[in-house]
This record gives sequence, structure tokens and C-alpha cells, in this order.
Amino acid sequence: MSISDTPPPAPPVPPPPPPTQKRSGCLTALMAIFGIILLLPGVCALLFGGMSVFEDGSIASDIAPLVFLGLVVGIGGVALIWAAIKGRRGQVRPGA
Repeated sequence: MSISDTPPPAPPVPPPPPPTQKRSGCLTALMAIFGIILLLPGVCALLFGGMSVFEDGSIASDIAPLVFLGLVVGIGGVALIWAAIKGRRGQVRPGA
């Protein structure tokens, strides 16, 4: 035992985490709508690329870059929809 009768100091309490700001429902809806609009070039790329493959057996070299660009834009639309839905659900579960 020590000479003083005072208890050891308590460890400092960490500050609470800052509150997360919830995204508004309007922003989530706009992200989802814009993502759906971005899906249209992807659908067109699949349509024209598929038609080219069925007719000629391969994608024509003059439309191949356009098909690739359409697929990339469509993937961006899927990512935007996923971020809108996942981000909204992530705010509902505070323990996650």
C-alpha cells in the first residue's frame, strides 16, 4: 500500500463519436432516379452488341468502343443506385 489514501485517478472517458448526418430522402430518390437513367446506355449497349454478335458472330470494330462506353456508363448507374440504397440503410442501423 502507498502512504496516501487517495485512489488512483480514473482513466479519461473518450468523447462520444460525432453524430452521423442522415442523408435526406430527396437526395436518395434523386440518386436512384439518376442511376436508373444511367442504366439506359448500358441496356442499349447490350442490345446493339448482342445484335452485332448474332448477325456477324463478333462485335463490329466501329461500334465496339460505343458498346464499351455504354457498359461503363451502365455500371456507373448500378453503382449509383447501390450507393443510394446502401447509404440510406447504413444510416438506419446505428450499430453497424
